[in-house]
Amino acid sequence: MAGKDKEMSVSLEGRSERDFNMVSEMVDVIEAVGSFVGFRRTQRKVCLNLVRRLKLLLPLLEEIRELGSSIPARAWSHLANLKKSLFSAKKLLKHCNVGSKIYLAFECEAITSRFHAVYDKLYQALEDMPYEELQISEEVKEQVELMRMQLKRAKRRTDTQDIELAMDMMVVFSKNDDRNADLAILERLAKKLDLRTIVDLEAETKAVRKLVKDRGPHNAGSTNQIVDILGRFKQIAGIEETSVLDGPVSSKTLEKCLSLLVPHEFLCPISLEIMTDPVIVATGQTYERESIQKWLDSSRRTCPKTGQVLTHLSLAPNFAFRNLILQWCEKNNIELTRKDMYVGCESFSTALIEEISSLVQDLSSCQLDLLQESVVKIRMLSKENPDNRILIANSGGITPLIQLLSYPNPKIQEHSVTALLNLSLDESNKRHIAREGAIPAVIEVLQNGTDEAKENSAAALFSLSMLDENKVMVGCLNGIPPLVHLLQNGTSRGKKDAATALFNLCLNQANKSRAIKAGVIPALVRLLRDKNLGMIDEALSILFLLVAQPEGKNAIGQLSVIETLVGIMRDGTPKNKEYATAVLLEIGSDNSSIVLAALQFGVYDHLIEITRCGTNRAQRKANLLLQHMSKCEHIP
Repeated sequence: MAGKDKEMSVSLEGRSERDFNMVSEMVDVIEAVGSFVGFRRTQRKVCLNLVRRLKLLLPLLEEIRELGSSIPARAWSHLANLKKSLFSAKKLLKHCNVGSKIYLAFECEAITSRFHAVYDKLYQALEDMPYEELQISEEVKEQVELMRMQLKRAKRRTDTQDIELAMDMMVVFSKNDDRNADLAILERLAKKLDLRTIVDLEAETKAVRKLVKDRGPHNAGSTNQIVDILGRFKQIAGIEETSVLDGPVSSKTLEKCLSLLVPHEFLCPISLEIMTDPVIVATGQTYERESIQKWLDSSRRTCPKTGQVLTHLSLAPNFAFRNLILQWCEKNNIELTRKDMYVGCESFSTALIEEISSLVQDLSSCQLDLLQESVVKIRMLSKENPDNRILIANSGGITPLIQLLSYPNPKIQEHSVTALLNLSLDESNKRHIAREGAIPAVIEVLQNGTDEAKENSAAALFSLSMLDENKVMVGCLNGIPPLVHLLQNGTSRGKKDAATALFNLCLNQANKSRAIKAGVIPALVRLLRDKNLGMIDEALSILFLLVAQPEGKNAIGQLSVIETLVGIMRDGTPKNKEYATAVLLEIGSDNSSIVLAALQFGVYDHLIEITRCGTNRAQRKANLLLQHMSKCEHIP
């Protein structure tokens, strides 16, 4: 018995020392962040506010430390969570204290989200703290609760942004091609970011070197631009340096990072990172979903790139553009990775794992109410975040969802196909879903489902067909005719979903012939003429893929589409004009009657204008078409 008491005494001693050390570590963290000086100007206010709030915890920790070995077991988890949240806060504050000033200004909104994540962690760690058992005084308790309320309000409140700084950053970062940003803008930025003296610029150089090393090759687009801007700040200050990255941190990783020339169009205009989930806003501009959503969540109602007021706040997935980005990444051996939105993101919680496991089991229930409730929840969870998609798939959710696609209830079909669409956004799930036999079932829903089910079936086929073997499978299983039918007769959203799916599928040679036989070209020509739909880009993109086929040329040559193309070359957007010129060149290269018809509609003047003001590709196509026309008769 005496031996057992001795063991218990040793255990309590160890626990007491551990608890004392934990509390001391937290006190040290708060004192350490209190010693930080010189927070970056773009985050200075929010950093100082957070440090001030953290200091309010010192009396609480001091009273807990005085308990020594008397700390109750129920408080351990609270203290452990508080310690974790304090270390997250310290990491973020340190980043805002010594990190790259250019990067912190550029990623201002993302950094704000990280502060909100820290607020959440602190708020939750202090929730239900056992004050009575910890013998915390009423005064300290009131102080801590006040701090929690401040954290809650701080997350809801958005500080007024320095609009001039934001606009200057946008202008400078958008000029990465010609590198001729106005000197006054650069000087104003250098002043606002405190990057004018040699000492400041040397410190920023070290910070940028570390940033490039930490970020690696996947964020090369914006990293190159940060390096470039720092170089221009140095030029203004009269410092000559061949490369910001010269020095001991150079490595093969850095060389690879800086050698990647990411097409400018693939970078989000807000974050300047390669887009992984591009979406279209009301003005027709494309942004990374996460970045534009943060912009809208901060009560802004304008398009960041154009400054126009948004007529609505809907975000439409730009599947065709995402496909181009993925193809480019595959060609250049770049693997797109998900960005962590929050600091210290934890693994799946036990509660979430149990919830999803239970919902997956209920997908096989014979009770209609339970079945419908579970499939709706699975649909919502699969939409919320990428991690849920992995967890649902790993919990066996894909097979029962596919089986529900043939369930006689139309709404259950609709929810099931939408959940599969969400799950298919994860690259690892695409092959799994197709392997389980989903494609013929999705095609069946596309033919016979509700309007929303048809739309999401088309989007699911697009997502699945990102894999080449699935492109072939969709074509062989006769999935193209119902997509063409949806393109002709669907809702506005259904037409867009069908168009993006058809574009992707027609990258496969055999599917081009299938689409032409299914009557896609007349449907596309109708879209060109219907300006209210706003689908000229999509229609021209698909036409350009098809007109290289002999049957494609014949099909379009039989239609009175020449006048429509010429009208687009006159009034369309630069991208519209580029594709319309390319299509006309393709169908007119061996058909002089088409060229002569285009001349009668006034194409010559439009081509001359395109050679002067069009995109580089449009200029090349226009010059080729003019050369071809010079061989024909009746040139004006």
